[in-house]
Amino acid sequence: MNDRSASASSRRLHFDWLNSLWPWLCAASVALSLLMLGALLTLLVVRGLGHFWPANLEQVTLNSGETFAGQTVREVALPQQEGDERLYFTGNQDIDGARWRWVAIEEIAERSHPVDLIRLERTPWGDFIGRLAAIEQADQRWEGEAAWRHLTTLLALPINQRPDSQLLLSTANGQTLRLPLTNVLSAQAPNAMAWWQKTHAWGEGVWRFLSEGPRAANTGGGVWPAIFGTVLMVILMSVMVTPFGVLAAIYLNEIAHQGRLTRFVRIGVRNLAGVPSIVYGVFGLGVFVYGIGGSIDEWFFSDTLPSPTFGTGGLLWASLTLALLTLPVVIVATEEGLARIPEAQREGAVALGATRLEMLTRIVLPMAAPAMLTGVILAIARAAGEVAPLMLVGVAKLAPQMPVDGEFPYLHLERKFMHLGYHLFDTAFHGEDVQAAIPLVYATALLLVLIVLVLNLTAIFLRHYLRRQRGSEC
Repeated sequence: MNDRSASASSRRLHFDWLNSLWPWLCAASVALSLLMLGALLTLLVVRGLGHFWPANLEQVTLNSGETFAGQTVREVALPQQEGDERLYFTGNQDIDGARWRWVAIEEIAERSHPVDLIRLERTPWGDFIGRLAAIEQADQRWEGEAAWRHLTTLLALPINQRPDSQLLLSTANGQTLRLPLTNVLSAQAPNAMAWWQKTHAWGEGVWRFLSEGPRAANTGGGVWPAIFGTVLMVILMSVMVTPFGVLAAIYLNEIAHQGRLTRFVRIGVRNLAGVPSIVYGVFGLGVFVYGIGGSIDEWFFSDTLPSPTFGTGGLLWASLTLALLTLPVVIVATEEGLARIPEAQREGAVALGATRLEMLTRIVLPMAAPAMLTGVILAIARAAGEVAPLMLVGVAKLAPQMPVDGEFPYLHLERKFMHLGYHLFDTAFHGEDVQAAIPLVYATALLLVLIVLVLNLTAIFLRHYLRRQRGSEC
């Protein structure tokens, strides 16, 4: 008995220790998850939004006597402990043949930050870093501070309203360059700017990123067409998936006989939620694009063949493919909400004389509305980040025409469109200048993450609101 008592006491102590440790393990898991999310967002914010801050320009003189100007990007150690080297963004690709330069720290003889160094964003050669010598316009000429003030005034005008002027520029090593004013997009003198001026310039840079279209092979400009295409595609997908998902869930939970076949269908629906998204893209390409789209071209657009109208990827087929992809999410979420409604609610409505349709529409569906809405918005959040199926059914690197314009029928479902996820992929892996694309990759990724977070937070707040309004237990 003593041995048994000792053994039972030991087991109790062991379980008591596990019970006391369990809450700490759960708390540590939550803390680790929040830490990882915070680290991800911090990285994206610092590397993405920091790109738009007007960093100071540095004039560097090497031991060999060569002089150049640029923006410091980062420092890395040389192999075999031979010191460090620094990466500079020097611009001036048309003059130097490259926009980036690695310099060993030991080769630098002098560093300075002259206030007259400027950075021009221009086409087609990218940024210029150097000095503004003068501006010539007809028989007038501005030099020094007067030239800079006149340049800032002219850049405030639309490009088509700017006068025919020439900028006389010089690099840090004395090379000269003439540049038409119409080729200049923006100008900054960061070394001469106060912190509040830099903050204003940072805000303008973020706004241009959100409101302009891409240029320079997606390594410059903004992402407005991608934002518009992503939101429009998600809206169309939501309109398509919501009625089918809700009706399917109602049938499975409220109408269908709960037998073996229904259980098999329910298992199949849940398994479809785990199918790789690229499989849906292949299905959309074969059925929607080549099948249905090809038939539509033969019936209604035969005069334009062999050039396809609907028989190629477009906004409509991308929305339908993502609707099919997210349909299981809506069905499962809605069915779970319907299953949580107490059976007494249904029986009470029928006992009071309501028909089955009235019971469904006036009692069950309003109580399940939070679950339906949550399923739809979770589907939206997933669709906003999908890329693989869109590569097959309509997304484009650069769409020359927006899907919505002022021409009838205003919404052009057959057109290709841009998407934030694909824009991120293309900029990261298909850009001509990887170094220039890295900050834009972080900024685009941050924008995409924020969109998904906003959609998920919207689901949480709307669910909470409907719970309070309906008193639902869903």
